[in-house]
Amino acid sequence: MEGNVRKEIADGRCVIGIEFGSTRIKAVLIDSACNPVASGAFDWENRNLDGVWTYSIEDIKEGLRASYMALKEDVRKEYGITLEKIRAMGVSAMMHGYMAFDKDGNLLTPFRTWRNNITEAEANELTELFGHPIAQRWTISHLLKDIKEKKPYLDKLAHVSTLASYVNKLLTGEKTIGIGDASGMFPIDTATKDYAEDCIGLFDSHYASGYPWKLREVFPKVLLAGETAGYLTKEGAELLDSEGNLQAGCPLCPPEGDAETGMMATNSVAPRTGNVSAGTSVFAMVVLEKPLSKAYSSLDIVTTPDGRLVAMSHSNNCTGGYDAWFSLFGEVVEALGFSVRKPVLYDTLLAKALEGDPDCGGLLCYGYISGEHITGFSEGRPLSVRHPDAHFTLANFVRAELFTSLCAMRTGLDILFEKEGASLDMLSGHGGFFKTAAVGQRVMAAAAKTPCRVLKTAGEGGAWGIALLADYLSHKDMDLSSYLDTIVFASAESSIVAPDEKDIEGFDKFFRRYHEGLAIERAAVEHLGKE
Repeated sequence: MEGNVRKEIADGRCVIGIEFGSTRIKAVLIDSACNPVASGAFDWENRNLDGVWTYSIEDIKEGLRASYMALKEDVRKEYGITLEKIRAMGVSAMMHGYMAFDKDGNLLTPFRTWRNNITEAEANELTELFGHPIAQRWTISHLLKDIKEKKPYLDKLAHVSTLASYVNKLLTGEKTIGIGDASGMFPIDTATKDYAEDCIGLFDSHYASGYPWKLREVFPKVLLAGETAGYLTKEGAELLDSEGNLQAGCPLCPPEGDAETGMMATNSVAPRTGNVSAGTSVFAMVVLEKPLSKAYSSLDIVTTPDGRLVAMSHSNNCTGGYDAWFSLFGEVVEALGFSVRKPVLYDTLLAKALEGDPDCGGLLCYGYISGEHITGFSEGRPLSVRHPDAHFTLANFVRAELFTSLCAMRTGLDILFEKEGASLDMLSGHGGFFKTAAVGQRVMAAAAKTPCRVLKTAGEGGAWGIALLADYLSHKDMDLSSYLDTIVFASAESSIVAPDEKDIEGFDKFFRRYHEGLAIERAAVEHLGKE
């Protein structure tokens, strides 16, 4: 097997996927059978500058190069050869956000990530104008905010993009974007597989008449899975490989968002399929059989990489709340003179959640590291509160932290299932929330009231998902769902956890407590300011 992989690498038959996550940039190399054969990663963190969650251009370029070079080193160690040629490549990143450039490619305003909840008025205004749900995270919400604030840079605006589209441009020179990522910029017409023309006209006439550009002129070109988003240039190859071994010329698939790579990694692109990505943030995606009857502020309407309608319930906060607590518990262990590896600490604590009372014993907590648009918060304050008579145990505490991390997302799902009658046969999970066997699945199944499946390959994540889209360039004679069914997942192993009735009842009780207690969170935001 190793010899075959070595030959495929040497012959340039392998494919690379690179994904920019919230805390890690990961690069994955896959062989002709779509198996990951090497990987590399670079850890990074967003920073809050003047109230804006952001990463710098230097961060982006450094992380891109570092993740590729780590992958290249992994190939050297595992196979004893130098990576020089690849068949195809793909780039994905955190969906949504705002990057604005002038004609020379200079960034005009700090990159705003999905984490920023500062465009509520603009998102609501556009939702009413378009009759289409527009989220605060969407690129168009941020552009409108700057138009309304009359930002002087707008006279020089030449290009607007997401992070994935920007990185693709660094590597190819082309201003393109995958349709799924584009659906986090602006409404998509699934008939034309492009930006909705009526909405383009409304925006230009209402807001852009005083500027020397029209929306289509500054937006990247929309592409479908299977189309080519450019070719790796000499400059792009040099940016990736500081040692100069990588050859230019390979095609890149359309750059996509992490939601779309999650669909790929969980085989969730056909109607009635769904997936949930749970890590720093959590979002559930359900591929729709028909459009929703109306616009809901709690649900985004996006698309699969081949342009099918998808309803997304997106929450800004997930594992960050209990990550901080687990770090504190680790300090306690060390203060007592012991040491414990992080995976053991997490597995031990998370397993305790299965021993807790169904409703967490009356405990309540909020892991709002940042704001939460679904519940109406532009910023957050992590907190834990309980009645003096509550059953305050470690098991209930951990269980409450897990439950609360899914409550905002569940708010959106309730609308989708109860008001719109959407159907879902299975929810496929991936991300850090599911690393501890059975715990994450059991909690998610209770929250969504749906069986939760985790594929054996789910740990490969979005970098593998975008690598699959790059591989699909060689299989575009098949539709995307058939490609996944027959080429990628034909013999995939998975585990499935059905929802337990007691867990469902307990989650529902906690969920009611969560919404009743939002006034506590609001008071914390109001009265606990920055020093």
